[in-house]
Amino acid sequence: MRKGIDEKDLKILNILQKNGKMTSKEISKILKIPITTVFTKIKRMEKEGIIKEYRAIVDYNKLGFNTLAFILASVSYRSEKENKILSQREIAKEIAKFPEVQEVHIITGNWDLLIKIREKNMESIGKFVIDKLRYVPGIEKTLTCVVFETVKETTYLPTENNLKILK
Repeated sequence: MRKGIDEKDLKILNILQKNGKMTSKEISKILKIPITTVFTKIKRMEKEGIIKEYRAIVDYNKLGFNTLAFILASVSYRSEKENKILSQREIAKEIAKFPEVQEVHIITGNWDLLIKIREKNMESIGKFVIDKLRYVPGIEKTLTCVVFETVKETTYLPTENNLKILK
């Protein structure tokens, strides 16, 4: 828990995560605290990077991005062509530049990277893996897992659970 977060901050975060369009006035009515307090707390959390950004969460299927895949990638730490050591972080940053990539994670275990992509169909995912991902220097092998159905997908972090810690 961050030092500067109090119960009101957590309640505000909980509300904003559920509806980022809510105004300070609406939040102040719900929490029964002054609008200036809500506004000040939100601005402070934005400045401190606790609230990173606001965005619309779209329905991917309605936009034609019907296919979701997670790709496990193994990294070679030495470039055969240039005989130099490759950085796992730098490889991950290169992969993150592709527009179809939604997430790149450096992971533990038998694989080095976990990549999340959304595309219009299987053919597009195949083209991404074959024509883009495998050409990234340092990518040794990949394993693509296509999602059949998503049961839960959220960006919501249950901040109300942290209220117990503060009490």
